[in-house]
Amino acid sequence: AKGVKRKRGGEEEKKEQGGEDAGSKKGKYRRDKPWDHEGIDHWKPVTIDKEEVKSGLLLEESSFATLFPQYREQYLKQVWPDVKRILADHEIKAELNLVEGSMTVRTSRKTWDPYIIIKARDMIKLLARSVPLPQAQKILEDDCNCDILKIGSMVRSKERFVKRRQRLVGPNGSTLKAIELLTNCFVLVQGQTVSIMGTIKGIKQVRRIIQDCFKNVHPIYHIKELMIRRELEKDPELKNENWDRFLPHFKTRNVQRKKTIIRKKKKSTDVFPPQHQPRKEDIMMETGEYFLDEKERQARKRVAKFEEMKVKSAEKRKERAKVFEPPAEASKKKAKKPAEAQESTQEMAQRLKEKAAAATSKPKKQKTAQDMLL
Repeated sequence: AKGVKRKRGGEEEKKEQGGEDAGSKKGKYRRDKPWDHEGIDHWKPVTIDKEEVKSGLLLEESSFATLFPQYREQYLKQVWPDVKRILADHEIKAELNLVEGSMTVRTSRKTWDPYIIIKARDMIKLLARSVPLPQAQKILEDDCNCDILKIGSMVRSKERFVKRRQRLVGPNGSTLKAIELLTNCFVLVQGQTVSIMGTIKGIKQVRRIIQDCFKNVHPIYHIKELMIRRELEKDPELKNENWDRFLPHFKTRNVQRKKTIIRKKKKSTDVFPPQHQPRKEDIMMETGEYFLDEKERQARKRVAKFEEMKVKSAEKRKERAKVFEPPAEASKKKAKKPAEAQESTQEMAQRLKEKAAAATSKPKKQKTAQDMLL
C-alpha cells in the first residue's frame, strides 16, 4: 500500500510540473538552467585577468627551449631586450644563449595565466623561423594561433621542390598575398618551413593549399574556390544549402611528356681486352728522362719552358705588328672606255648601211618567157 501511495505521489508531482515530457522518463531529471541560453557562445576563448586570479596558481615551473639558425643571431641580439619586455608583462622569463644557439622561456611564481607559457613557446619558435618581432608578438593574444609546417620532405627531388615552393610564393609574392587576404592569415615561406599565423579556420585552409601545392595542384584553384565561398557567405538565403553546385570542380589531367632517351654505349665485341695505357715511368724511360738526376730534369724543364715562351712571344709580336702593316691594294679591273664602245656601235651602224645600199643598187633581172613557163 505504501509503494502504491509513493507511485501515485510521483505521478501527481509530474502532472504538477506539466509539459509534454511530464509522463516520459526522458525528462525525469531535467531541470531549468537559467545560466545557459542560446545567446551564449560556447566556443569563445576564456580571458583571464591578473586581478581575477589569486597569486600562486602555478605550483611547478614550466620551461621550453628552441634552437635558432646562425643567420638569425644578429637580429635576435638586437630585439632581445624588447622580447624580454613583452614577456615580462605576463611574468614570463626569457633567456638567449648565443653559445648553444637557443632561446628559453620559463614561468615564474608570479605567472597567473597557465596557458601563456605555450604562447611564449610559439613566439620563440616563430622568431627562430624568421618571423619579425612585431608580427610574432601577436601570438600572445587569445584569438591568434600558429602552425609551422615542414615542407622539406613533401617532395623528393630538390629541383621539383624549389619550383613548387616558388609556385606557392608566386611572381613578386602575389600568390602568397592573395592567400593571406582570403584566409586572414600571415604566411611566411622560409627555407624548408612555412609559418602560419591566424584563426584555426584560416590555418586549416592555408595548410590544405600548401599540401596540395606540393602534390602538383596549383594554388590558383584554391584561391578561386575561396573567392566564390566569400561571395556565397554574404547571401543569407544560401546559409543552410549545399554549395557544391557553385564551387568549381577541376579534373586532373595526365599530360604525357616526352621522355629524354638515354642512349647506352654499345659494348665492344673485341675478344682481347684493350691495351694498357703506358705508365709515367715508361714514358720517362722512352724519352731518357728517367736516367737523369733531379737537377738535370729541372734544367731540361726550364729549357723546354723557355722555348715555349719564345714561340709564344714571337707569335704575339707578329700579331702586334699586323696593325702597322699597310692594307693590300685590291687589283682594279680596267673598265672599257665609253668612247671605244661608242665607236664600235658607229662602225656597226655604218656597215649595216653599206650592206643595205649594196643590196638596193643591184639591178633586178627581168623575167623572160622561158622563166615564166618554168
